[in-house]
Amino acid sequence: MATLTATKLHYDIVGSFLRPNAIKQARADFAAKKIDQEQLTTGEDEAIRDLVAKEIDAGLKIVTDGEFRRSYWHLDTFWGFSGIAHTYADHGYLFHDEETRNDSAQVVGKIAFDPEHNDLKAFKFLNELVQDQPGIIARQSIPSPAQFYAELVRGVENEEALHKYYPDHAELVHDIGQAYHDLILALYDAGCRDVKLDDCTWGMVVDSDFWQEMTNGEFDRDALQDTYLELNNAAIEDLPEDLRISTHICRGNYHSTWAAKGGYAPVAGHLFAQEKVDAFYLEFDDERSGDFAPLAEVPAGTQVVLGLVTSKRPELEQKETLIKRINEATQYVPLENLSLSTQCGFASTEEGNQLTEQQQWDKIRLVVDTAQEVWGD
Repeated sequence: MATLTATKLHYDIVGSFLRPNAIKQARADFAAKKIDQEQLTTGEDEAIRDLVAKEIDAGLKIVTDGEFRRSYWHLDTFWGFSGIAHTYADHGYLFHDEETRNDSAQVVGKIAFDPEHNDLKAFKFLNELVQDQPGIIARQSIPSPAQFYAELVRGVENEEALHKYYPDHAELVHDIGQAYHDLILALYDAGCRDVKLDDCTWGMVVDSDFWQEMTNGEFDRDALQDTYLELNNAAIEDLPEDLRISTHICRGNYHSTWAAKGGYAPVAGHLFAQEKVDAFYLEFDDERSGDFAPLAEVPAGTQVVLGLVTSKRPELEQKETLIKRINEATQYVPLENLSLSTQCGFASTEEGNQLTEQQQWDKIRLVVDTAQEVWGD
């Protein structure tokens, strides 16, 4: 049912929303030990109820909890696995003109799914809000296995910890794949029929300048892509047929800035042609993303969601321009297999991008209105 709805509607979102002031204050109070975990959770529950109502009012049929319970789009998920510790690196992630907070995730034991995983708890609450509303689907977004691996080898300390517990690469791939597979099946058992894997790894691979700086030129792009593909596909094989698995590819989204640049051509033969997902959510909001030509590698029948509306800047795009670009993409993917969305979420971390909540909802309504005009949804 999830696949049918997403395909028919042709409009979508990536998932994260600007955190309300009440959530920001509650998290600050919790960090300062002014409130306890139960009080924080109660505040999050209230904010998520309000968000979901707004999503439905905006015309969205696939809804999220805005990632309101997370600090980061990815690290919170990693910390929820057994064998992983919340650590701090010497530096945060380096973006175009900013450095993020320096949280990280490090191996401290064998990696496995924890039945008390925070994402599973978060989904159960979201699903309870919409399960009795016809036509509304609760989506759970999680960072990809490749992104998990990339974090575990980020920096010398993380690499040393990883090799201590996983000297054998095959065992590492197996355990990451199994941990993710078990998490996804637990989500399915809780009623989830739409899981999206958020993935910046491919967005970094396309940027030769980024890797030249990171590795001093010692960079085998094909070997790295083989590893990423192996990890992602291991996690999503042998899943129920009515579970829609998609992936969102991004070049970084933090406080309205970015981390990498480059078109999809260098990764199209691996990512588009071989990753076994039902849909690709792709960043196409400016020249950093390149042209549509690499979409020729997308297998027939696979959905492509064009992220043409930026979540980084407040200015509202022109509907006519969006329609023109959608038509350009039909050179490579049939119109019926295309959809429209924002290029990324509005708050991949709790800091959020530099626009207002009203501007956020204006962007979403533009996506819905444009899709209705193009596809007649």
